[in-house]
Amino acid sequence: MRVTVSGLPGSGTTTISRLLAEYYELELISSGEVFRRIAREKGMSLAEFGAMAEKDPSIDLAIDKNQRAVIHSQENLLLESRLAGHMAKDVPSVLKIWIKAPLPVRVKRILRREKSVSFDEELEKTVQREQSEALRYMSYYNIDIGDLSIYDIVIDSEKWNQYQILDILRTAIDSLIGPE
Repeated sequence: MRVTVSGLPGSGTTTISRLLAEYYELELISSGEVFRRIAREKGMSLAEFGAMAEKDPSIDLAIDKNQRAVIHSQENLLLESRLAGHMAKDVPSVLKIWIKAPLPVRVKRILRREKSVSFDEELEKTVQREQSEALRYMSYYNIDIGDLSIYDIVIDSEKWNQYQILDILRTAIDSLIGPE
């Protein structure tokens, strides 16, 4: 089984990915974690490293190349990243999931996680980050991140908590893989 989970910051992709990977005993590879690890190794904040990635396409391109290689070559894998579904769109039998939530909901979640100063500051940072990423995805790959047509499942994490979403996704996945 191979699954991708994608979504914008604060949508819940990491939480859902961890739950799915644990339930199905899949190896979880999170590009966001890779990005954060590289930033830490360079002694930079996530924002600083993101700004560096805007100026140096080789950072994003290397991470994305690795994603493509992994999803094409490994089984029993869950790949979580903004572009994971796009990196796997030509791989048969990969289930591509997009987790969405309204911007204010996502910003509140980011505030809880990042312990940022204010809602307005985090809103501005999140909007800038998403605009920057959208421009890079279009520039590098001609990908419109707002086009969800490649995804098999799109689910709104504002409507259900992580365990309800896990149940919904388990039902979908189990119907695809059949009884064990």
